[in-house]
Amino acid sequence: MSEQSKKPNDKSRRDFLQNIGMAGVGTLLGGAAVWAGFNYDSKKTAKQRIKVLTAENKLVEIEKDAILDIEKSPAQQLTYLQQRGRDGLEGKRFVMVIDLSKCQNARKCMQACQEAHHLRPEQHHINVLKMQETATTQPYYMPKPCQHCDNPPCTAVCPVDATFKRQDGIVLIDNERCIGCRFCMAACPYSARLFHWQEPLFSEQDKDLVYDVEQNVPQRRGTISKCLFSADKLREGKQPSCVSACPNGVYYFGDENEDVVTNGTTKESFRFRKLLADNGGYTLMPELGTKPRVYYLPPKGKTSPFQEKDKEEAAEHFHG
Repeated sequence: MSEQSKKPNDKSRRDFLQNIGMAGVGTLLGGAAVWAGFNYDSKKTAKQRIKVLTAENKLVEIEKDAILDIEKSPAQQLTYLQQRGRDGLEGKRFVMVIDLSKCQNARKCMQACQEAHHLRPEQHHINVLKMQETATTQPYYMPKPCQHCDNPPCTAVCPVDATFKRQDGIVLIDNERCIGCRFCMAACPYSARLFHWQEPLFSEQDKDLVYDVEQNVPQRRGTISKCLFSADKLREGKQPSCVSACPNGVYYFGDENEDVVTNGTTKESFRFRKLLADNGGYTLMPELGTKPRVYYLPPKGKTSPFQEKDKEEAAEHFHG
């Protein structure tokens, strides 16, 4: 008997990982597998096969034993998730557009992000800042996530390749590699990163989870964390947590390669470049050459009233 025929399960597992497709495996590991059918034969339990639906909506059939082995091997899961996280989504170039005229400081985006990434109440990957240009102009609110720069200074200074830029435009942090040197925090001109000084909020509950760099969970003390554009949700074809949670239609998100962004509240789609051109879209600190992938629409036509308290705050700020 040949060596190959002696180890049919090894071959099936190898085929499963290499040929079925990364998205299919990720769906299984993420707990989102769809059990579309299962032919059970008590006399042939070693060859049970199931059908699963991948993230690309492809129905594939695999041996059940292969899934069980992966579920029982955290090291194998971690290796797979690490590689998938660095590869990104092929053919995509994600962008975000933030309409400052619509933000009312609801902070639902912040809350949704904290819940998704298991952050403490005082920690945030996205912050909403109150802005005012002069003492006589109306204030407005500006959400500020990581800008996912195409020329990110943070990745250049990391000595251990813990923070990296993917082909789909997203900048991520791998806390399995992060040594907590905080060079990336010093290099980021947008102050878009946080350091875990304390034990994470759900450290006990999450201790048995296999680390997923696309969700950055479990969090780990002594490492850096930041906005991820909800890379784990994008893999499932969903919008980022902040985008879908906003009740006021502040966020648009989409693929620059398709030139389409979709509003998270109204679900309307727009031509990305036309939306920027028609509304005077801009990026933060373009003079730095970081080339952000987060764009802003100015707060023109803002309808919220200029309150007396805003005038008082502005006078104190601008005149001391």
